[in-house]
Amino acid sequence: MYRIRFHGRGGQGMKTASRILGTALFRSGYEVQDAPRYGAERRGAPMFAFVRAARDAILERGVIDRPDLVLVADESLVAIPAAGVLSGLQAESVIAIASDTDVETWRSRLHLDNTIVLLPGHDSGEDDHIPDTSALCAGAAACLLGVVDRDTLADAVREEIAPLGESAVAANLDTALAAFDDATPWSGRVVEGEVHHKSAVKELDWIDLQREPADVSAPNIYAGLTSVQVRTGLWRTLRPVLERDTCKKCIWVCGNYCPDGVIAVDEDGYPEIDYEHCKGCMVCVAQCPPHALIAVAEEDARETEGVPA
Repeated sequence: MYRIRFHGRGGQGMKTASRILGTALFRSGYEVQDAPRYGAERRGAPMFAFVRAARDAILERGVIDRPDLVLVADESLVAIPAAGVLSGLQAESVIAIASDTDVETWRSRLHLDNTIVLLPGHDSGEDDHIPDTSALCAGAAACLLGVVDRDTLADAVREEIAPLGESAVAANLDTALAAFDDATPWSGRVVEGEVHHKSAVKELDWIDLQREPADVSAPNIYAGLTSVQVRTGLWRTLRPVLERDTCKKCIWVCGNYCPDGVIAVDEDGYPEIDYEHCKGCMVCVAQCPPHALIAVAEEDARETEGVPA
């Protein structure tokens, strides 16, 4: 059975990548599962999608904890433990990263002997072009597996992207086929993993959860234009914290890259983060040129403020 994980940020199209690859594998005669995993309103936050493919019925369920192939659309996710990019890697697992950094540097950073493949960006030549990241990852994955031919990949792209219009189909098709061709030197490098039998899986203990009173757990926002009342900062596990001595006040960087627009400018020209609505996606930390924004565990940050974790 092939087990593939796509890692990216909300909005990069990892769900679409899994759909394209899943459809291509299904057209190639495989039984397939494909599904994303993410939270509501999580644009910019780490998420992943996965695909299973086998010639026989697939009896596994849930997320993939031992992947044969991992594709990373945003290299900044590798350094975020919560993203789980390196989780469950086996000695034979292949890692494909969309990055301009060379393979040897990545091997040194990760201390891994696994096959590492770089996914180059695909430039359409248009200044306003948004990279078709989903097609890039799906095309490379199809080639790395070595069981999907180029024509079948093209048919899958057309099927999955068709609702977006002809221009979107054409752009994604170019990107997917270019990625397929770029990955040709590593075609078939991914090794099919063994089927995990139920007898080898440890049974989970039963957990009893107490019910909360309805006035605590039920939603209580019914009117429109009330999104400010939704304290999305409660979702955070990591908090971006500013080191003012290092900050160059280039607010246009962190402010523009923040997917939720929660970074403003204070009266001294420094970035000011709305922690009630910052979801902790760490995009600002990854993009800050002088590295003045650092990631701090939310539990540690709350204890420093004297607030119970």
